[in-house]
Amino acid sequence: MVEIKHATDTTFEELVLKSERPVVVDFWATWCGPCRMVAPELEKLAEKYEGAVDVVKVDVDANPGLSQAFNILSIPTIAFFQPGKQPMGVVGFRPLEQLEQHFGLEQYATADETATAAAESATGAPES
Repeated sequence: MVEIKHATDTTFEELVLKSERPVVVDFWATWCGPCRMVAPELEKLAEKYEGAVDVVKVDVDANPGLSQAFNILSIPTIAFFQPGKQPMGVVGFRPLEQLEQHFGLEQYATADETATAAAESATGAPES
């Protein structure tokens, strides 16, 4: 299992803003039901894009400075930070496929996964 990092007001810049890789950030809170639904989707994302895209979680209650800085008004908010570009985000639960499509993550898939996906779509069945 891939480790998902937890950023704070003090570590966010290092983990996200200065990252050389794209970063998906989950702004969440422990009391938020939909946030708990997002967690497994982000674990799948972290595993699928390991080494290409980092996944970071931010507890909005424990890090109010970040919530304010990024104008987080509703949670869960999933934000995508690409080096040198403005972050983009979506609010609410989204399955992995919708997050991939919204943020254009396919371009970060490893060559191995791209070949597997191509084989699956060509045959209509998963490779074994």
